[in-house]
Amino acid sequence: MGKKGKRDKKGKGAEKTLAKMEKKVSRRAKKEEEDLEALIAEFQSLDAKKTQVIESSCPPPSPRLNCSFCAHPERDELILFGGEYFNGQKTYLYNDLYIYHIRKNSWAKLDIPNPPPRRCAHQAAVVPTAGGQLWIFGGEFASPNGEQFYHYKDLWVLHLATKTWEQIKAPGGPSGRSGHRMVACKRQLIIFGGFHESARDFIYYNDVYAFNLDSFTWSRLAPAGMGPAPRSGCQMTPTPEGNIIIYGGYSKQRIKKDVDKGTLHTDMFLLKAEGAGKEEDRWSWSRLSPSGVKPTPRSGFAVAAAPNNRCLLFGGVHDEEEEESIEGDFFNDIYFYDIGKNRWFPAQLKGPKSERRKRRRGRQAEAEAAGGEELQLPPPQGPQEIVKEVVAEDGTVMTIKQVIPGAAEDKDRSGSEEEEEEEEEDGALGQPVEPCPRSSAMVAVKHGVLYVYGGMFEVGDRQVTLSDLHSIDLHRMEQWKVLLEMDPKTQEWLEESESDEEEDDDVEGAEGGEEEEESSEEESEDEEGEQQHPAVQPGEAQAQYLARTEQYWLGLARSHMGPEAKDKKVLKVAHAMAKTFYEDAIQMS
Repeated sequence: MGKKGKRDKKGKGAEKTLAKMEKKVSRRAKKEEEDLEALIAEFQSLDAKKTQVIESSCPPPSPRLNCSFCAHPERDELILFGGEYFNGQKTYLYNDLYIYHIRKNSWAKLDIPNPPPRRCAHQAAVVPTAGGQLWIFGGEFASPNGEQFYHYKDLWVLHLATKTWEQIKAPGGPSGRSGHRMVACKRQLIIFGGFHESARDFIYYNDVYAFNLDSFTWSRLAPAGMGPAPRSGCQMTPTPEGNIIIYGGYSKQRIKKDVDKGTLHTDMFLLKAEGAGKEEDRWSWSRLSPSGVKPTPRSGFAVAAAPNNRCLLFGGVHDEEEEESIEGDFFNDIYFYDIGKNRWFPAQLKGPKSERRKRRRGRQAEAEAAGGEELQLPPPQGPQEIVKEVVAEDGTVMTIKQVIPGAAEDKDRSGSEEEEEEEEEDGALGQPVEPCPRSSAMVAVKHGVLYVYGGMFEVGDRQVTLSDLHSIDLHRMEQWKVLLEMDPKTQEWLEESESDEEEDDDVEGAEGGEEEEESSEEESEDEEGEQQHPAVQPGEAQAQYLARTEQYWLGLARSHMGPEAKDKKVLKVAHAMAKTFYEDAIQMS
């Protein structure tokens, strides 16, 4: 009894502290949000000039992060809305709407009058009602310099059948926030967590709200039991029984003035609906202890519902925070969580059927050659690391590492099953392809196929925002398909020192218009392109050239990445630049 009383008292104390912090953040954020409201209103007046629905074929969306990416509930389409792009100087916000036609592998842009204001880090959920609805809540708008934020608390619905936007105004909803999570569950939208940030303060949430899709009313839930700590960016998955699963996430706290410490959460909770079907649902929190192999600690992962009563987690980043810098390890792996068995396990690619047949036939031939003796099979092939170098339009060399998991062992099949399989004439198999490691990717699942769009990774101080598209059949788990390659020409990165000259362009940047290159930057790039690098001597091997010119390339890489970049990363970039120059010189000779 005493322990329970202490826990209750501790919980009430934490609630009071949270309420005080929320008021403090709200006061400080009010002024900057008022400044941004005028800018948002100006953009909405521009959107109001749209008077008719226009759907037109178009190139793929420009690179962006923190947009929503959902599968149409009835058609073979994926829906992308909003997002942001940062080019080193400015933040560009979007509220455009794109449709990806799965069967045609093509994009279309859908202009609809009166859309939601530009935003990123919002949440979207689809329901099959009336031909399909896309619901959107919250998110944020940032000033072009990325120093001021406006957090939305509005709720919108896109009626997919009629192609009309509608803002739903209902009292009692969550406060403005971004980084929250929202799922559709049993005719309700359930929202959990998120954060609110001003120029000087921030607050993370662990509250839970429900929006009733029949009565169009909000209610704040008060689950019994000890729930998750405040966080954003977690996994939130509904179960067939109408419960909610929460895993992981990220939060930070201020440990002293101007010093914040981040926390990667790896705990897991079940939010259970105990009064389903009654007038007032009762909910309760309980901690889950899953078996199997859990994902390694990370943030920025993407989640989606998967076939066979599972959900999946893709990619992410693990940041190692030091006093002056953050070093990130990016991932491109998939983990499955089996909801019924309460078990995590990593995905393994099986490889194409033709490759599996070759492995089987090779083993059979070796067994026959051994004269019936017992054959010692080699262990399954371990993960392979493939390094690709991409040269952006500004000449920056970006080294991308791809980890290819080892092929899973084949299950025994009868000879008749093998004979029924079609013989593929393809001989040599190409190198397996996967999305490069990344965080903040957008994912959607349609007909058991996972689609991964975009994301980001870092090279030194440079952020690379992707716009590629990959898919993989979650039933077969054979191999990834590349539907759209990353275009290096879309990569632009401007140094911070140049930003002061562009204050007049702030509105254009926030509006999401075309990013124009400054003439001064073009001149500097031209000068850099004309720079004379150390020549390759006749008959000189690559290793000899790297050893002889290493100091030169290290200096050049350091000038690109800045003095605060890690020595290890500078060395990698320097070697990549030197190898690229060496190979080009050999080809030209």
